[in-house]
Amino acid sequence: MTGIPIEPAWLWLIGGVLLLIAELIAPGFFLIFIGAAGIATGLLALLLHLPLALQLAAFAVLAILAVRVGGRRFYASRYDFTPDPFLNDRAARLLGQVVVVVEPVDAHGGRVRVGDSEWSARGGPRWAPPSAPACHSHRRSGLCSTRTP
Repeated sequence: MTGIPIEPAWLWLIGGVLLLIAELIAPGFFLIFIGAAGIATGLLALLLHLPLALQLAAFAVLAILAVRVGGRRFYASRYDFTPDPFLNDRAARLLGQVVVVVEPVDAHGGRVRVGDSEWSARGGPRWAPPSAPACHSHRRSGLCSTRTP
């Protein structure tokens, strides 16, 4: 059985392009670095006429460099950290807020107004104050539930 004779440099280029296409289909952001290393290896092999052993070594070095350098830059900018620890935790944002008691709050429950909405609230020995009458303001010191009305 005879195969089509093709230079390994072209196989590196074809493989790199296939990995870039697979990056569009696969979730994540990893194959682009390996595909770029494959294309770079193919270009080096075409220009410098490298033997196969050096092509493999060049691909290994280029793939590691691409993943380390490109991945670090991409992933560092992908997850922006904020100094606000409660950015996406709306229930935790209520801690320390001054609320207006709409219905008396005791160990069995009650209603409080936070901003322009009403929330369920509980009082008792675990939460301060133990009992709050209606139309009274107090500062939230704990959360029992994050259920909305």
